[in-house]
Amino acid sequence: MKNILTFILSIQLKRSKFVQQVNGFTLIELLVGLLLAFLVLTPLLAFMVNILSTDQNEQAKASSEQEIQTAVDYIANDLQQAIYIYDKTALTTNSSTTPASSGIQDQIPPVNIAPGCNSSTTTCQPILVFWKRTFLPAAITLSSSTTANTTSDTFVYSLVAYYLIKDSNTTWSNAARIARFQISDGVLAASGTTTGTIGNCTGYSNDTYIKNSSNIIQCPDAGFQRFNLNLASATGLTQKMNSWKATASTAYTQQASVLIDYIDQTSIGSTTLSCPTSTGGSTTTTPSLISGTFMGFYTCVDVANTTAQVFLRGNALARLRTSNFDYSSTNQTYFPTANVRVQGHGYLFAK
Repeated sequence: MKNILTFILSIQLKRSKFVQQVNGFTLIELLVGLLLAFLVLTPLLAFMVNILSTDQNEQAKASSEQEIQTAVDYIANDLQQAIYIYDKTALTTNSSTTPASSGIQDQIPPVNIAPGCNSSTTTCQPILVFWKRTFLPAAITLSSSTTANTTSDTFVYSLVAYYLIKDSNTTWSNAARIARFQISDGVLAASGTTTGTIGNCTGYSNDTYIKNSSNIIQCPDAGFQRFNLNLASATGLTQKMNSWKATASTAYTQQASVLIDYIDQTSIGSTTLSCPTSTGGSTTTTPSLISGTFMGFYTCVDVANTTAQVFLRGNALARLRTSNFDYSSTNQTYFPTANVRVQGHGYLFAK
C-alpha cells in the first residue's frame, strides 16, 4: 500500500511540473518581455506623435492659407462695385459743418455704435470703408392686365465697412478677426409708380419706397442716409462724400458680421508699412495707407482712381496655441499672406 501511494504521488508531482512549464512564465521572463516591449514601442510612439503633430501643423497652415485667400477674394468682389473709397483722413476726422475739414469717423462704427463693433468694449478699427452699388434680384414687382405678375432686378446704394477686431470674446480666437458692416438704401419708387405699391418710411418723408411681394415697404436700413452730391457748400467729390452723415434719430441695428477669424494680431510697433505708387487714368498718386494696431489687415486707398489694395496676413499658430503666437522670423511659415488691388467700377447717379 505504501509503495502504491508513493508511486501515485510521484506521478502527480511530475504532472504539476509539466503543466507549469507549458502554461506559465516566470517572473524573470515577464520582466524581460516588458523591457523588450518598452525598447521597441517607445521609439514607435514618439514617431507616431511626431507624425500627428506635423500633420496638425500642416492642417493649420492649409486652413489659414485657404481662408485668407477666400477672404481676399470676397473683399475684391465687394470692391468691384465701389463708387467711392474713403482715405485715412476721412476715417480719422469727425464730421464738421465745414466740408473742407469734415470726415466720417463719428458717423460710422465704432464711434457711432453698431452691434459687434463698440469702441467702449472692443478694439474695432475701420480699415476699408466705401460706397457701392448693391444688386437686389427680383426686388420690384411688376404687373399688367395681360400677363401674370413678374419681377425686376434693381440696384441700391450701400455703405460698406471692413473692421479689424481684437477683444476677449471667447466665441472667437485669441488672434484678431475681420468683420464686415453694411447699411443699404431701400428700393426707391420711380415716377409713375402706383399708390398701392409704394409707401413712406420713418425719417424719410421726402421719398417713397416700393413694397415687395409681401406688401411690405422696402425701407432703408437703420441709420442709412444717402450722400448728397448737390451739397452747395462743398467743393469737389471728396468734400461732398466726407460730409456724409448718418440719420441722427436712428441707431444702427445692422450687425458687424465676422468675415474671417485667425488674423495676425502681432503689433505693428516700429514696422514701417508703405504703399506702392498708383497709376490710373491721367493721374499718378501715392495712395493713403490705412492701418490699425495690428499687422493682419491694412489697405492702400487711391481716392482719385477709386482703387484700393488690400493686404491680409493670417495666424495659423493661434489655431495650435493659446499663447506665444506672435509673428517672428522663425515661425513665418505659419503666417500666410494675400493681397489684391481692385478698382471700383460702380457709377454715381445724382438727380
